[in-house]
Amino acid sequence: MPTHDVFNGSVSRVEILSADGSIDEQLADEVRDVLDDEAVVAAYREMLVARELDDAAYRLQRSGRMGTFPQNKGQEAGPLAAAMTLIAGHDHVVPSYRENIALFHLGLPMHQILLHWMGDERGNDIDPKLGISPICISIGAHLPHAAGIGWKLKIDNDKHGTDRVCMAFFGDGATSEGAFHDGLNFAATGDAPVVFVCQNNGWAISVPTEKQTRSQTFAQKALAYGMPGFQADGNDLFASFKVCRDAVRHARAGNGPALVELTTYRIADHTTVDDASRYRSKEEHERGVASDPLIRTRRYLEARGQWNDDLEKQEKERATRIVKEVIATAMEIEKPGKSDIFDYAFATTPRELERQRETRRTGSLGQSPRQSTLSRVEADEAVTV
Repeated sequence: MPTHDVFNGSVSRVEILSADGSIDEQLADEVRDVLDDEAVVAAYREMLVARELDDAAYRLQRSGRMGTFPQNKGQEAGPLAAAMTLIAGHDHVVPSYRENIALFHLGLPMHQILLHWMGDERGNDIDPKLGISPICISIGAHLPHAAGIGWKLKIDNDKHGTDRVCMAFFGDGATSEGAFHDGLNFAATGDAPVVFVCQNNGWAISVPTEKQTRSQTFAQKALAYGMPGFQADGNDLFASFKVCRDAVRHARAGNGPALVELTTYRIADHTTVDDASRYRSKEEHERGVASDPLIRTRRYLEARGQWNDDLEKQEKERATRIVKEVIATAMEIEKPGKSDIFDYAFATTPRELERQRETRRTGSLGQSPRQSTLSRVEADEAVTV
């Protein structure tokens, strides 16, 4: 029997704004209906504030006022562009932890991010009207949630004629998790309007991309699930906006999910407990810093006469004032109640947790409460761990 191809596919990469601030005018014209000069100036101002908060959060951790913090530094353009394709309060976002600026753009109060990393779960008590799920630390665990939310949106869209979409963010390391494949497959077979946005910063903590996958891109993984895959320079506001808008339009039109890969670089360590200099070369880091989205966006605006040193100084001072107010709000909030950690994990608190809350006693780490001191608590009130 003759052989014949049963599948063909490809993924295109989009680049519009270069690191030196020059731009592909033809491609840029495709997105200037939204990204006109005024909008790019506004986006740059948002990036300045987000960068200032990022640096401030690092200092808070180093001064002992925060447990740990994963800096977003260097990855501002892609998530912001992605958020700009959504309708705040209409669409739904399922975040990871390295796209703070997207959440701020969609209305999340900035102090809630600080509260979260200070160990105060009220940081994840997000106004339902914003359509933002809690921050997810577990790698990729939130992607099936996004698929499920997307499926519910599809049912509502079909029933009520709406066009809501769900957007989920994750890093390249999440693609090695089973939940990534579960989420994409469920969304694809259910025609759920989900846009999966992978921020590929080249490293999953200390594991480089070439050890994550034998695929040439993460975007091409979409093809295996029967959905379109897009790739763009994630430090390029214009290119990121174009591919995300294409993906959102695809999902909003009822054509099912899509996968977007935004290539970027985390300038800082993975978190404040990491030391990236132990596995990344100095030369690589310097190349990453040179591709900083804030630098190239500023160069673009300067070339168009929309920015200068005076504005830069003025806006950095504004960013500092805003962040100081955000920190004050986070630091001055009333301390959480001692029972809070028991009260919000389950819709109905299990009896075992109720007993822990009431007695403040439990088994030691690694022991099942059923096997250890909990069963003794009721009989022996002297047992305390």
